[in-house]
Amino acid sequence: MNRAPRQMKLGAFLMATGHHVAAWRHPDVPADAGLSFAHYKHLAKVAEAAKFDALFIADSVAAATGDGANRMARSDHFEPLTLVSALSAVTERIGLIVTATTSYNEPYHIARKFASLDHLSGGRAGWNLVTSDAAAEALNFGRDEHIDHAQRYRRAREFHQVVTGLWDSWQDDAFIRDKASGQYYDPSRLHVLDHKGEHFQVKGPLNVARSPQGQPVVVQAGSSEAGRRLAAQTAEVVFTAQASLSAAQAFYRDLKSRAGAFHRDPDDLKIMPGMFVVVGDTEAQAQEKFESFQDLVQPEVGVALLERMLGNFDLSGYPLDQPLPELPLTQSGQQSRQALLTQLSRNEQLTLAQLGRRIAGGRGHFSVIGTATQIADHWQEWFEQGAADGFNVLVPHLPGGLEDVANKVIPELQRRGLFRQDYSGTTLREHLGLKRPANRLFPVTER
Repeated sequence: MNRAPRQMKLGAFLMATGHHVAAWRHPDVPADAGLSFAHYKHLAKVAEAAKFDALFIADSVAAATGDGANRMARSDHFEPLTLVSALSAVTERIGLIVTATTSYNEPYHIARKFASLDHLSGGRAGWNLVTSDAAAEALNFGRDEHIDHAQRYRRAREFHQVVTGLWDSWQDDAFIRDKASGQYYDPSRLHVLDHKGEHFQVKGPLNVARSPQGQPVVVQAGSSEAGRRLAAQTAEVVFTAQASLSAAQAFYRDLKSRAGAFHRDPDDLKIMPGMFVVVGDTEAQAQEKFESFQDLVQPEVGVALLERMLGNFDLSGYPLDQPLPELPLTQSGQQSRQALLTQLSRNEQLTLAQLGRRIAGGRGHFSVIGTATQIADHWQEWFEQGAADGFNVLVPHLPGGLEDVANKVIPELQRRGLFRQDYSGTTLREHLGLKRPANRLFPVTER
């Protein structure tokens, strides 16, 4: 039997004004984009017309404040579940992946909201499961300090267990809604979770019927040892930052192998590294475009971004013209990103100010600055050489950067047979080639 050729999965990672930290200052970018529904509606339409698998929207439950934060467009933006619920009404096919932290939420809330989104969108919801890496979030939820790294992941594993259990509260055909008999649902098709664990006590059931996808797609974004263990057990898509092809290949092999160790089909785990791209008609034009954003980076802004990405360290006392200081392993931030940026600083012998400027666009994600052909070459190499099943695409500015990818890079991928010409399904699972999960709480029986 001939199998269809393998094709890339692509997510459009939207960040208000764009991923470059200084993008909001550029004349082509609306500075108030974070609270403009018209802006996001346009982006969603562009991405859907280009046949992206999904929109991907990150989140933080704390405003960016402190030194340098007042010079970033990172402090006011929509709550993303609310945003994509609205976007579900103006789109038809594109998936809607949203970040929600397990550190400062409750499982019942998350299960209910994402099941509702899956119904509203006709089966296009995805939950990016994260453990909070912004220490300031703790202060908004009755804590004096952030939950440490190991405990965050223990909580996340149990959180996932509860959420997925709640999603299986009802069998697919539980709600018969028979007006003649007066029976609204079949009690034999209901499961009460009654979970009691280390972090949560949740009775259930969920007050939302089982959703169109069975369960929303679960995405995970950690690349530390704890993050990899969690992803291998729970994730269906993994978003990761990898600085080179060889590093991405090693990560890909490791995650696929770990999935197999948990008796999972490795193909049921899609690995989508971030790719920061700047598109030009020529390489020189692309580089000139990128430099127009780099020229807007103020030193204190680069260092403020660096403080956050390294794991919530205060770098204000260190000279900008000296190398990155030795820092202890972060317990409040992303350990994998700390390791990546530390290695980047050493490999390129960067000063603190240079490192801040270096990550102003992609924050450590692999960057390609060039023509559509050059970008497609890189993506094809990673895709065909065992480094990725697809990519989460980061662009410097919005909407222009996304329009460049949609109008120039996507057609090049389509010409090479690497990306779809049109959607063949209606749900996010169908786009990604993921199976609809059976309800684990009910045996399969003939009725």
